[in-house]
Amino acid sequence: MSPLVNTLVFLSTLAGMEVFSALVHRHVMHGWGWGWHRSHHEPRTGRFERNDLYAVVFAAIAIVLIYLGTRGWHPLEWVGAGMTGYGMLYFIAHDGLVHRRWLFRHAPRRGYLKRLYQAHRMHHAVQGREGCVSFGFLWAPPVDRLKRELQRLHGGRVGRTREPRS
Repeated sequence: MSPLVNTLVFLSTLAGMEVFSALVHRHVMHGWGWGWHRSHHEPRTGRFERNDLYAVVFAAIAIVLIYLGTRGWHPLEWVGAGMTGYGMLYFIAHDGLVHRRWLFRHAPRRGYLKRLYQAHRMHHAVQGREGCVSFGFLWAPPVDRLKRELQRLHGGRVGRTREPRS
């Protein structure tokens, strides 16, 4: 395949993973997969949490796709590479910036990163799996819209958002 097609497949997969991940987060992680995801909404007691199993599953799928693509099932290697790229961005933005699970201690003060940080804090403002907002990991809706949605869902019972867990 041409480098242009490979690049388009990679970038399309990278962008598509945000849509896919938001749907999985809303309907699987906050649905029948809550057993693993619950650990992400509770205080962590060690370096890892059960929710990290989702990353292991998605990494395994990406590895299989890359393997199949390099064995002639083109362009699956570029789909797997796009998934891997998304996983790296997730690790930096979500685990690093928002939850500070590694030595990235930057607190964004303006722009897109601040909005991303605030949107994810609002996601964690609600105890449990019901009534959460902002299910994307790299796309953050406008903060005012998320505040209105929290008010609508909880009738004013949601106060300030908690600080993300370390």
